[in-house]
Amino acid sequence: MAKSVNKVILVGNVGKDPEFKMLPSGSAVVNFTLATSERFKDKGGEWQDRTEWHNLTAYQRVAEIVRDYVKKGSKLYIEGRIQTRSWDDQASGQKKYRTEIIVGDLVLLSGRGEGESGMRSNTASFDQRRPAAADELAAAEITDDDIPF
Repeated sequence: MAKSVNKVILVGNVGKDPEFKMLPSGSAVVNFTLATSERFKDKGGEWQDRTEWHNLTAYQRVAEIVRDYVKKGSKLYIEGRIQTRSWDDQASGQKKYRTEIIVGDLVLLSGRGEGESGMRSNTASFDQRRPAAADELAAAEITDDDIPF
């Protein structure tokens, strides 16, 4: 069989606070939505915005990171895969479908007021260094040798 790829990369904003729960197996799971937008010119030459909403699910450690650091409005970089689930609706008896992104990795892109910036979910240890004080930054002298170009 030929190789196939199921990979999704999204950059967008969280639509509402994530919903965290523990499965009976003891695994953590979180569900949330992410909005991505595109801007284009219509036939009349006017700019239009189109927003697409994505359902996301994260498990285990990634779910815990989302629970602790992500809230409505947070900007995220997401890598994951598409999965479609189906079930029979108990009320109507109809078959229902849900397409979602299973999050494999995420990077928090929001500023400090909106979450910790740049934290990756698959990183074993986060940067624990304290932020540099203003006087330390002022004392650091930059020379031409420090510039890489």
